[in-house]
Amino acid sequence: MSEQTDTAAVPTPEAEPTSTPAPAPEATEAADVATEVAEVAGAPEAPEAPEAVTEAEAVTEAVTGAVTEPNVWAAPPAPPKDRRGLFAALRWTAAVAVFAAVGTGVAYGITQPERTDIPGLSTKDDGRWTFPVLSRPALPAGAPVPQGPDNKDGTHYAPLTGLLLPAPEGAKADDAVKADKDGVVSADAFLEEYTPEAREKLKQSLEWDGLRQIAGRGWTTADGTRTHVYLLRFHSSGFVDAFKGCDTNARFTGVSALDLDDVWSKAKNTQMNSTTLDFPGAANFDGTDLSVYQEVKPFLGEEQTKIGCLRTGDVLGMVIQTRKGEVAPVTFHQSVILQSQLLS
Repeated sequence: MSEQTDTAAVPTPEAEPTSTPAPAPEATEAADVATEVAEVAGAPEAPEAPEAVTEAEAVTEAVTGAVTEPNVWAAPPAPPKDRRGLFAALRWTAAVAVFAAVGTGVAYGITQPERTDIPGLSTKDDGRWTFPVLSRPALPAGAPVPQGPDNKDGTHYAPLTGLLLPAPEGAKADDAVKADKDGVVSADAFLEEYTPEAREKLKQSLEWDGLRQIAGRGWTTADGTRTHVYLLRFHSSGFVDAFKGCDTNARFTGVSALDLDDVWSKAKNTQMNSTTLDFPGAANFDGTDLSVYQEVKPFLGEEQTKIGCLRTGDVLGMVIQTRKGEVAPVTFHQSVILQSQLLS
């Protein structure tokens, strides 16, 4: 009798229903971070992480470069700072900007008016003149400046008449300076500033000492001060030093005798700290040799004369001021200093 095999059918397990795996916790965290960053920066929210990407697939796609969507498995950026701190910083920045604007306005209000218009900063008028804005004329192309390192002799290449000190505001032209329409003065007209007996010798000196040109300008102000300004250009600085028409031995018309200007000398010995020399650049003449003289008492007439001699490179500058009584030191020194600055 053969044995029978029990062939009872083994029950086949039913297939479990396929379910979508829950998104990885890392993907959810990255999506939350991207959303918060977008809210702070004002950018659109980051897209949600794909639901069916497994860690293995993400690694494989990252290596092969086949991923076209953002890699949500990368290390998330540093979490943003607390927005309350950001808003506080913005408020402080705005406050600082407002204070800066107010401070700038106050500073502008102080620097623009004259000192006499600001309480507590008023200054007594010392009588100085108001000149136009000074500017040197343009140089020819490629010409060096007078005190430049490539101009050892200090030659002035600018037009000589452009270097003359202009008249102050309110002044009237003085016809005693016989200049043509271009401001050029002849040697004979210039020598009228000297006594007749001194002119012949000085004229000969000008001819022998390399005089090239003379420019001049004159004006008279309301207080009766007459100012004559001359610039003499020579062939070189050596000829300027040789001319003897601007020193204590020079004989000027209507002048008794000359001596050093005592106010100027005292101020110079104290490094130009005198109030009578309190002008921009008064202590810096950039190579200009200044000699300042005054007529000593007793005057020949009712007027006093003061003379400033400026030697700079190939140019000799002369400022001659005359006034009934005495020449005011402030306006005289102011004119000398400003003329020296134009020549520097």
